[in-house]
Amino acid sequence: MSEILVVSVVLLWVTVIVLAIAVFALSRQIGVLLERVSPAGALTTQNALAPGEVVNEIDVRAQDGRQIHVGGRREDGRSMLLFFMSPTCEMCGALVPVVQSIAKSEGDWLDVVFASDGDDVDHEGYIRKKGLESFPYVVSMELGVQFGVSHLPHAALVSEDGILAAGGLTNTREHIESLLEAKRHGVGTIQEYLSQAEKKEASI
Repeated sequence: MSEILVVSVVLLWVTVIVLAIAVFALSRQIGVLLERVSPAGALTTQNALAPGEVVNEIDVRAQDGRQIHVGGRREDGRSMLLFFMSPTCEMCGALVPVVQSIAKSEGDWLDVVFASDGDDVDHEGYIRKKGLESFPYVVSMELGVQFGVSHLPHAALVSEDGILAAGGLTNTREHIESLLEAKRHGVGTIQEYLSQAEKKEASI
């Protein structure tokens, strides 16, 4: 009986060691794959305003009565992030805290505006539910049309010069953050930046 117990323990330890080696090997492979995969940038849509184009100036009124001016050169040197969403879009709702967090961390240079449309939606109730009282919340179909918004959630980053710095579908936090990174690097998309970096490396 004792021999059977010893053999069982030995086999158990061998199994544990083999599994540990397998997990270690898989973790290394995952690390290699992550290094090879480029970070995901926001997905541009076919009819959207292209990065680098001038944003037509438009005045819209927020739900709290504030007048919001979109486009044109801003004297305060601040950029504007427009987050297009809908109270009926679950993915939009999941990203609202992300946009709020970005507004706080990037507040020294960035203004955030939440944009939606549809008169038959309880926007006021949604604002209270999501804690958006301190943010401009605009209900305007015209604004969405100007930026070529056809799918939600969508975000557009307008520079202090009234130029669309970056924009597109934003299904994840990484998509939204890629807009900020694209502006910091002076490119339309994060993929464009990576492409330029690869060309520089190849030329060295």
